Amino acid sequence: MRQCLASGGFEICLWANNFPSVVSHLPSAARTESTELGLAENCTDPQEQALGLQWHCLTDQLCYKPKSMESKIPTMRHGYKVFIGTRVSKIQDLTSLLTSRYVDTANNPADNLKTLAELAAQNWEQKSEVTERELKEVLAAMEPCYRRDLPSSGSSLSSTHQKLPTLVAAGSDLPKLPVPALGETLDLYLRCVKHLLSEEQFLRTQRAVTVFAAPGGVGEQLQKKLLERREHKANWVYDYWLNDMYLNNRLSLPVNSSPVMVFPQQNFRAPIDSLRFAAHLISGVLEYKAQLDTRTLPKDYARGQLAGTPLCMEQYYRLFTSYRLPGPQRDTLVAQESSVMPEPEHIIVACKNQFFVLDVVINFRRLNERDLLTQLEKIVKMAASEEERLPPIGLLTSDGRTEWAESRRVLMKESTNRDSLDMIERCMCLVCLDDSSGADLSDTSRATTMLHGGGVGKNGGNRWYDKPMQFVVGSDGCCGVVCEHSPFEGIVLVQCTEYLLKYMIGSPSKLVRAASVSELPAPRRLRWKCTPEIHKHLSSSADKLNKLVRNLDMNVHKFHDYGKEFIKKQKMSPDAFIQVALQLAYYKCHGRPVSTYESASIRRFREGRVDNIRSATPEALDFVRAMTDLKSSTSDTEKMDKLRGAINAQTKYTILAITGMAIDNHLLGLREIAQELKMEKPELFKDEAYLISNQFILSTSQVPTSVEMFCCYGPVLPDGYGACYNPQSHHLLFCVSSFRNSARTCSAGFVRVLEQGLREMRDLCQKTQAHTGSEPNGKSKERALGVEVRAQNAATPQIKPKENPTEPRSNNV
Repeated sequence: MRQCLASGGFEICLWANNFPSVVSHLPSAARTESTELGLAENCTDPQEQALGLQWHCLTDQLCYKPKSMESKIPTMRHGYKVFIGTRVSKIQDLTSLLTSRYVDTANNPADNLKTLAELAAQNWEQKSEVTERELKEVLAAMEPCYRRDLPSSGSSLSSTHQKLPTLVAAGSDLPKLPVPALGETLDLYLRCVKHLLSEEQFLRTQRAVTVFAAPGGVGEQLQKKLLERREHKANWVYDYWLNDMYLNNRLSLPVNSSPVMVFPQQNFRAPIDSLRFAAHLISGVLEYKAQLDTRTLPKDYARGQLAGTPLCMEQYYRLFTSYRLPGPQRDTLVAQESSVMPEPEHIIVACKNQFFVLDVVINFRRLNERDLLTQLEKIVKMAASEEERLPPIGLLTSDGRTEWAESRRVLMKESTNRDSLDMIERCMCLVCLDDSSGADLSDTSRATTMLHGGGVGKNGGNRWYDKPMQFVVGSDGCCGVVCEHSPFEGIVLVQCTEYLLKYMIGSPSKLVRAASVSELPAPRRLRWKCTPEIHKHLSSSADKLNKLVRNLDMNVHKFHDYGKEFIKKQKMSPDAFIQVALQLAYYKCHGRPVSTYESASIRRFREGRVDNIRSATPEALDFVRAMTDLKSSTSDTEKMDKLRGAINAQTKYTILAITGMAIDNHLLGLREIAQELKMEKPELFKDEAYLISNQFILSTSQVPTSVEMFCCYGPVLPDGYGACYNPQSHHLLFCVSSFRNSARTCSAGFVRVLEQGLREMRDLCQKTQAHTGSEPNGKSKERALGVEVRAQNAATPQIKPKENPTEPRSNNV
């Protein structure tokens, strides 16, 4: 009932029944007393206001009293009653007490404007004709109560969640993201690409920029439109960025898009141990979600530069209430953004490629840890039944987005499948109980297991990649989280998983607590009806996943020679230092600089996500050339000056990015608004330099953690590297990924050269320090800026794969 009413934007506040005993077990704050009093006094016609209608308690009927109309256009109150009354009536006919169902347009008269007009004429005393146009006006006036943008026939209920209004935004008190000055962006763009291009290419780019920036030209027109858009949007780039970064991309989510967090290796001595771990983990998830539901999660504040600035918290509230819905051309981020929507009260447990509904709230009481363990034991037993085994439908979600959208369309033809999809799409999260992967349990093998599940023969089908949070608990102790990245950034994932691990360490397992729910109903297995067409899709998805598994080249490596404390003693930013080291490693391997992406948080602004720090600076190139040119007579002192110059340039660009003044989001906005205006694509965006500058062969991100775990992800280009790093006090952890079918890349080789470069940079610092006989020089301001890099900007892995290297897409990774 809650789910059905929520589709119209309503929440049940108080419960009542014409038999008071039915609601007597509820807290007094959750039920209305007037009905009970009326019945106790033998009232002949007790009534209660419910859903904006009159509820006749004795006859158990909902109705509205006919009223005369003073004009042809019905009042908002009349339209409200007709819509809700007919909707509730039809839903009651189709819905049992234990399930909820979306009533599509064909089956619900209130979803059709023309039918609604006829219905209004029948039930209001004045039989005047109500036009469709007039009714639209009424419905528009009612928009704060509900939205009419309902899904097409066959869509699941959750497809409407993103259409509902946000009542209280978690960052509404923050400033809006600025639109940089056009001239400054274009000048910085030329500086960023010059050293990546030939002289001839750069001359063409200069001409394109000059034309674009001409007074009264296309650039000024588009800039003006962007400024107007900023006035009317909470965040002018958010929709452009989300589509470009994630939703337009057609590649599969595992490896290509979804980052993972790998937990410390667990030592499970018996099968029950992994279930105890899972029950404890679920209990932690419910504790964390309770903070989200009550809006008591501590607010994040910036550290370092601009310390104390509040940060937007909006992303946290999508952790357990969102879903990525596949589309033939573009996906949809389905996000519950309204406080009137009911919170999900179940999770989905995946076990042996089967999916089970585990209700975590029963009879208005949250299950305790012992109850959760009991339910998990039942699920494992049910999953072991060979007769009940169903096809591994989860494999379909590992396919390309267009292919998965088509498979889902076929699945939706069967009502059984629609119900199962609805339960998955509306759940809080997934818990994947994996079988042993059979591989060694090194950091590298555990990372690959998290990224793709090991393929069809292992746990590749024991996933549902559209859900933002999938907690993996392997019987061999391989545990972690798989993250669908479109709803939130890496810092949100880090904060949530760190909370959970600290909760599990600091909060002993509470398996002896009493007050459990008696006679727990058995978890429900989700059923699927699979046609030959679905089996064909499953076979294709399985083949592609296995190819992806074979192709991934991952190397997780701990560099033990030194950590961030040594770098800080040089009065340098650890993040900037490592970024320069990555530039040095790539240049040593390939002899050229490449466009590089490092994500930078812009959460200082309303609905802020990220912009790009372009780490391949001219200063970094100057340094790496000095370090690799064996014929050069450059002294160590000069090399050290070049190193400091590269680190300072990296830091300065970082400050531009976190304050909303970098170039990538701005160029994306200009490009997208030109397309919205149906203008011919400006030459600037057709220029070869724009393509080259947006092919991020080196996709990097700093993801520091305060507990023992690490993040990793795949490369974003066929011949590229993914480089995620976690600087600790006395060691540096790197997760480097590439694809085996590229003759240009090798993860192990890159790591070896990276290690070599890090040692050379340490030796350079020590030699110049010994030569001068003084402490490392450097301004305190530079050090402060470096802290800002570590604290705010690099903890957000952005994974934006590109399936077509001939088509630029501006905000990569």
